[in-house]
Amino acid sequence: MTAQLLSAQVGATLVLTLSDPATRNALSPQVYAAGVEALAACEGNPEIRAIVLTGAGGHFCGGGNLEQLAGVRGQPERQRERVDALHQWIEVIRACPKPVICAVEGAAAGAGCSIALACDLLVAANDARFGLAYGKLGFTPDGGASHHLARALPRNQALEWLWLAQTRSTADLDRLGLITRVAAPGEALTTALALAEQLAAMAPNALASAKELINSAPGAELGSQLTAERDAFVANVNHANGAEGLAAWREKRSPRFGA
Repeated sequence: MTAQLLSAQVGATLVLTLSDPATRNALSPQVYAAGVEALAACEGNPEIRAIVLTGAGGHFCGGGNLEQLAGVRGQPERQRERVDALHQWIEVIRACPKPVICAVEGAAAGAGCSIALACDLLVAANDARFGLAYGKLGFTPDGGASHHLARALPRNQALEWLWLAQTRSTADLDRLGLITRVAAPGEALTTALALAEQLAAMAPNALASAKELINSAPGAELGSQLTAERDAFVANVNHANGAEGLAAWREKRSPRFGA
């Protein structure tokens, strides 16, 4: 059975669930396409303020399907198509103007680990495991793992993880600053939904602007980043939600931000 990407709305949060427990929710091009479609659909939906990505059956994702991968060896064009489909989903996650939170139980391996690292915020059960075992197969990573690790870790630590095909614990990633919230086993989704609810109370235009600024900062010169910050600041101050935020501050009440 090929993994499905199930979709459900919980309050103002869209929950996307990787579902094929028999394979630890192994990935497929169909899942990548469904992920791209789901994020594109929620982008213009004012009822959705945040997205949570999780897995069924006690695991987040075991990565790619190795049997399928073996079946396309010697067919580089088909291999490129499959990897490009994954990478399109990664790019959509990063570009989505709404917060994307990953809730990890059990294993997040291979491309599953890459997807978790690509999300804006990462919630993990304290017994979860994050594996980038490509090196054990003589492979190199996909899904943006090298991009995200190189920006989050010292160069030697990123290389050690990839070269030695290590599996890291939630505690390891938490020490490295990669975890947003640590949850008790079985509570990652609940914790992620609570975090999404907090974000849903914020001004969505300001959240989108902040995400865009953070995305652009690593490759930007200070001057250009300051210009981007100025433009975003002015735009958000003059947005209807900026007026609401100032009114709430004057009236000493919680703001009621619109879409």
